[in-house]
This record gives sequence, C-alpha cells and structure tokens, in this order.
Amino acid sequence: MARIPIEDNFDDVINKAQRGLKISDDDLAARAGVTPEDLSAVKSGKPLTAVIRRVARHLHLGPDALEALTLKEWYPVQPNFPRGFAMFNTAYRDMAVNSYLVWDSRTKQAAAFDSGADCEGMIDTISAEKLNVRDIFITHTHEDHVADLGRLVAATKADVWVSEQEPCDFPGAKTFGENAHFHLGELSIKTLLTWGHSPGMTTFYVTGLSWPLAICGDAIFAASMGGSPTHFAEQFRNNREKILPLPKDTVIAPGHGPLTTVAQEKKHNPFFAR
Repeated sequence: MARIPIEDNFDDVINKAQRGLKISDDDLAARAGVTPEDLSAVKSGKPLTAVIRRVARHLHLGPDALEALTLKEWYPVQPNFPRGFAMFNTAYRDMAVNSYLVWDSRTKQAAAFDSGADCEGMIDTISAEKLNVRDIFITHTHEDHVADLGRLVAATKADVWVSEQEPCDFPGAKTFGENAHFHLGELSIKTLLTWGHSPGMTTFYVTGLSWPLAICGDAIFAASMGGSPTHFAEQFRNNREKILPLPKDTVIAPGHGPLTTVAQEKKHNPFFAR
C-alpha cells in the first residue's frame, strides 16, 4: 500500500483545538502576543513557526510536536503484522477513510471494522484468505465509515454491531455497551467508549495478534484527534484516559491517516505531547 498521508495539517490541529476550547481569534491573539494578521495566516496554513509555538501554549498543544508537524519532520513508524490483520484505505469524496479486518490464523474466524467507502478490497481479502467473517463492528456511523456497509453485509452475512449510544438506522444492527467482550478463536476484542466526536464512538481493543491493536475510528489520528465543536473536552478526556494508557506498543488504527502507536502519539501528537 502507498504511504498514507497524515490526516491533519498543523492548521487543522490549531483550528480543532481553538474551536473545541471556544477561544475567539482576538482572545487567542492577545493571549499569545501575536498579531491578528499572523494568527489568521497560521490558521490558513502559513507555516510561521514562531507564531505557531506561541499559539500552541495557549491551546494546550505541545509546541515541539506542533512544530514538527508544521515542518513535516515526523511520520509514524509503521508496524508489521505478519498475519491476521489488513488495512483498507478508500476514497470518499475529497478524503480517504480506513477500514480493517482481523482474523485468527488457525480458525479463520474474522471480524471487519467499518466498511469504508468501498469494501471491494476487503471482500477480495476475505475470499483470498478463506475467512469466515462473523461480525462487523462499527466505530461510529458517520457516512464515510459505513458508506459500503450494505454490500459488506450482503457478501459476508455477518452481524453488525454498534454502540448502544450511537445513532444507527441499519436494519438488524445489534448493540453493545462499555467493556463488552468478543472472541475470535484466540483473539479477544474489548469495547472502549471513546465518545466525543460522535455519541457512541467506540475503540475496539484487540489482543492476540502480533501487537495489541486499538481500532479507534475518529478518536485519535496520527498527530491529531477527531474534532468536536460541542464535546471536545469529553473526546480529549476519553482519548487520554482510555486509549493512551494502553500498552505503549499498542498499534492505533485510526479512521483516517496512517497507523501509529501509543508510544509515538505520546511523543508526537500535539494534543498529548508536552
């Protein structure tokens, strides 16, 4: 697979943080001691690193991590899964969205996570690996993540699972609560409610593969996190309290952008690095 771009640029991070904290442009410029013109330029994507570092401190962002993102100095080291894991990156309008498969190599029992915009590649992998997909787990029901769900269900006849807190109009979908447990052969899947970006945003913590795995939808991205104009504090808190305490070698599989790890995000994500 070609290298997947990091989902958010530095200005996306700044705008998400400012919107979530409900700080006006005038207030932020005054707090940071920068001109309104320079702040506007930065928010529009101009890489004024001195201004960016001053603004970062007042948005509770890590200045070093934000500068590295600005200068494109960091990209997450990609983990290797010899077996039992596949990632699919499909185009949806002007963006790209991820979906995933995990499976037990011995029993071939498998689960899909979201459908993405086009599940053809996933269906091809299911066929090639001779997998028995029993469950389709939905991180959240925003359209880009479930755009091809109907075709995936038709191809696999699998049960669809979604958080009891998440709006869902897919016929026959089953629901789960916080800390539900599922098993696929020797794989274990635990649900973590990491809401904020959506009411029932769920991270699925998978163990039994080469690395622990957190499939997290739009909760966290490499060097960023999912935005929320109304529940930013809850999204941030859930990420910090439920995802980042996972083992440091846990692979974070986000809804957009490349794979990353807990250890890398603690060091390189401006929202969590200090």
